[in-house]
Amino acid sequence: MNMEKKNSANFTYMGRSISELSVNDDSLAFSDCNSDKSGEFPASASQSRRLLLSCAADNSDDLIRQLVSDLESCSIDEQKQAAMEIRLLAKNKPENRLKIAKAGAIKPLISLISSSDSQLQEYGVTAILNLSLCDENKGLIASSGAIKPLVRALKTGTSTAKENAACALLRLSQMEENKVAIGRSGAIPLLVCLLETGGFRGKKDSATALYLLCSVKENKIRAIQAGIMKPLVELMADFGSNMVDKSAFVLSMLVTVPEAKTAVVEEAGIPVLVEIVEVGSQRQKEIAVSILLQICEDNMVYCSLVAREGAIPPLVALSQSGTNRAKQKAEALIELLRQLRSGNAAAKTSDVSV
Repeated sequence: MNMEKKNSANFTYMGRSISELSVNDDSLAFSDCNSDKSGEFPASASQSRRLLLSCAADNSDDLIRQLVSDLESCSIDEQKQAAMEIRLLAKNKPENRLKIAKAGAIKPLISLISSSDSQLQEYGVTAILNLSLCDENKGLIASSGAIKPLVRALKTGTSTAKENAACALLRLSQMEENKVAIGRSGAIPLLVCLLETGGFRGKKDSATALYLLCSVKENKIRAIQAGIMKPLVELMADFGSNMVDKSAFVLSMLVTVPEAKTAVVEEAGIPVLVEIVEVGSQRQKEIAVSILLQICEDNMVYCSLVAREGAIPPLVALSQSGTNRAKQKAEALIELLRQLRSGNAAAKTSDVSV
């Protein structure tokens, strides 16, 4: 997943210019997904030459129309070849993505995603992913019924199909109107599974998809019920995973509901968050202290747990040397912990006087 370069100074992320965002903006932890990373599919020499010429040609409309027709062939081999070529045309020439969609490729490709042939399913998923990289195609892909087949591929497909299905769902999740439908389709437990067991690309794309989907409250609950907290805490604890920031931002999206606070405590997340405040990067410290503050608000039991983990010294250090936002959050959390200490001291004094 790479951010697309808009010009020499600006980058775009989900329609927003990175130059307009502060260094503390959570979207900087995520980059938009790029075309598929799967290996090239085998093709005969003549087919490879035809594809090379089509990619280089100024006008590939005739070839695209023929390929769309071949997607509905009675021959599985012809369907595979057509899906493979469409996938490559969409991958290698961004301007082809809209052409291919306008030629009517989306519905037959979605049909291929439901194929019992695992290779054909993978080709269909990958082609849909590459077409979804054109923002103008996302609405059509969703409205054409792609969500449920993509979720099935996420459940039953090859490892490549699962990763590409997660990335395609990520793209569709960027549209607010798709988030509830994707959540209700059964995608969230499967994305949580990929977050826990997938390769790095699968973890990265599933985390980003979950971050987007969990802006909706009902999806937060689904993610917590699916056991998301365990892999999130494990990834945050592993500084070599390159997933600390992403996992922490997903947790920050979840922790606005009480169920998430309970789950992160049960999964021993508080010691991990305190460690991040102590040794993480500036951005990691900022998001960790923000999460801890949300956990501790209106809950003296959780405040006590944070204090017992030795949080006050790193919080004091952060209040003096962190980003402006981190300083504010650290000071607020220190005040909560001091109130806990004062309350305990007052209780002990009352006990003695009695």
